[in-house]
Amino acid sequence: MPDSILAARGVAKLFGARPERFVTDGRLSADAAALSAAGIVPAVIDVDLDIARGETFVIMGLSGSGKSTLVRCLSGLTPTTAGEILFEGRDLAKMPEHELIRIRRHQMGMVFQNFALLPHLTVLGNVAFPLDVQGRPRAEREARALEMIKLVGLGGREDRFPRELSGGQQQRVGIARSLAVGPDLWFLDEPFSALDPLIRREMQDEVLRLQGLLKKTIVFITHDFDEAVRIADRIAIMKDGRVAQIGSAEELVLNPATDYVRAFTRDAPRAKILTARSVMAPVAGASDFAGRIDAGSRIASFAHDVESSEKPFAVVERGEVIGVVDRLAMIDVLVGRERKVAA
Repeated sequence: MPDSILAARGVAKLFGARPERFVTDGRLSADAAALSAAGIVPAVIDVDLDIARGETFVIMGLSGSGKSTLVRCLSGLTPTTAGEILFEGRDLAKMPEHELIRIRRHQMGMVFQNFALLPHLTVLGNVAFPLDVQGRPRAEREARALEMIKLVGLGGREDRFPRELSGGQQQRVGIARSLAVGPDLWFLDEPFSALDPLIRREMQDEVLRLQGLLKKTIVFITHDFDEAVRIADRIAIMKDGRVAQIGSAEELVLNPATDYVRAFTRDAPRAKILTARSVMAPVAGASDFAGRIDAGSRIASFAHDVESSEKPFAVVERGEVIGVVDRLAMIDVLVGRERKVAA
């Protein structure tokens, strides 16, 4: 990927006695059976991925799939057993410790599931804390912290303590703190899983709003496919430490690479994921269209109009008609029946 900010090349993370004996020339050299026989637990196995600058990249899987271990490797918090983590083309493992610390303090931000706020500090103190670690002057760090507090909608609460805030407000403090250093790369490890559904959706909206303003590169960890669909540009699905497939939500639903991915996406909200392009049929000669739909429009945005019309709708791209959608296409989507995309 030409504008990759973060990449993994053959990354593996093993837990157990002397895992390095299963690594040859920097790569994992044993299969799952050999690792199991030796009492080694492979948390991450042979992961290759590229994350583009400005992309929202979601890593997801069930509990124990390796997603949180992978993100700790990607952020430099956990050293890999094999392979390389490349940040802006440089291998994190080959950097001097002081350089790695500098990158993590100045170019990476993290938000955790449990908020990890310091209970004895106010909102202002918590948000300013990473700037204090950097050694910034007090006036500078407090001005920056107040700016971030306002950005996440907590203006006027800077003197409150974490115990005086709701769960959603505490998570907003965590988000503000992670953004205070102006990171190039923003890691969010299941940040909303402990929140109530309504607050969780509100926080998803907040991430989307902030991404629209700040254009950060986001690596987001979740086990919830609906959450991934809402925020992701691309999604990596993990199983047993391996990446089963990487693609957009639409690609994963329409073209699952494995039975596991197919099962994982079976109950996905197809109308919110699939576009007109994915369900259109070829144009059969001249037609009397009820209207025009952009090829990239999500089905949920036009399903009602199509279902209530006896005439098909033209699917257009760059002003040209490239296909049609009709009532039958809507039925296919609702029952989960796949249609071949028109050439």
